[in-house]
Amino acid sequence: MSQIYNIYCDESCHLENDKQKIMVLGGLWCPLEKIKAISKRIKEIKERHKLGDSFEIKWIKVSPAKLDFYIDIIDYFFDDDDLHFRCLVASKEGLNHKKFQHGHDDWYYKMYFGMLKVILNPNIKYRIYLDIKDTKSARKIDNLHSILCNSIHDFNRRIIDRVQTVRSHEIEIMQITDLLVGAMCHLHRGIDSSDAKQKIIQRIQERSNYSLKKSTLYQEEKFNIFIWAPSGE
Repeated sequence: MSQIYNIYCDESCHLENDKQKIMVLGGLWCPLEKIKAISKRIKEIKERHKLGDSFEIKWIKVSPAKLDFYIDIIDYFFDDDDLHFRCLVASKEGLNHKKFQHGHDDWYYKMYFGMLKVILNPNIKYRIYLDIKDTKSARKIDNLHSILCNSIHDFNRRIIDRVQTVRSHEIEIMQITDLLVGAMCHLHRGIDSSDAKQKIIQRIQERSNYSLKKSTLYQEEKFNIFIWAPSGE
């Protein structure tokens, strides 16, 4: 097992009491050996739009003034054969944790496995990185690593080599994950207050050839979507 892939994960509306109706989990993956080239390409796009290396790509920063830049980032994702994305959109309405004898955290980990399981190949080693969200990140990471490994019987952690947190502003590829997760969350929450953000979503729809509102086939390797409903819990 010599091939190593990095998976950069992000999440939106994942808290139990945030009064949001959906949660989105997403992971962008690529070969470890391609990381430097991809990061360099992203920095070149920033430079072309007269943005400094320190500029952080984030969904909340999408604006009319930077629309062309974000469109270029979306196009770069779809044009680079080494970049792949999968997301899980889960409805939080009608959840019955008591019936299934687990809490919100258990459900969250179950959803994370549901998002990642299609990505994982037993013949490849993976390093999974999550953006730091809160003070509970360390415990969450340890739990997630154990649950993922146990779920695929990877008791020696031969497949999932590591799960750790990183700071998104330091990693260009993680920033693209934030952008794609943000777009999917925006769409599925039914928000239409920003014309610039609507144009980003439309570009993703055009480039992916999907409405983004339905699950794709498991074999979809570029922009893979799984729409989960509580009836499947």
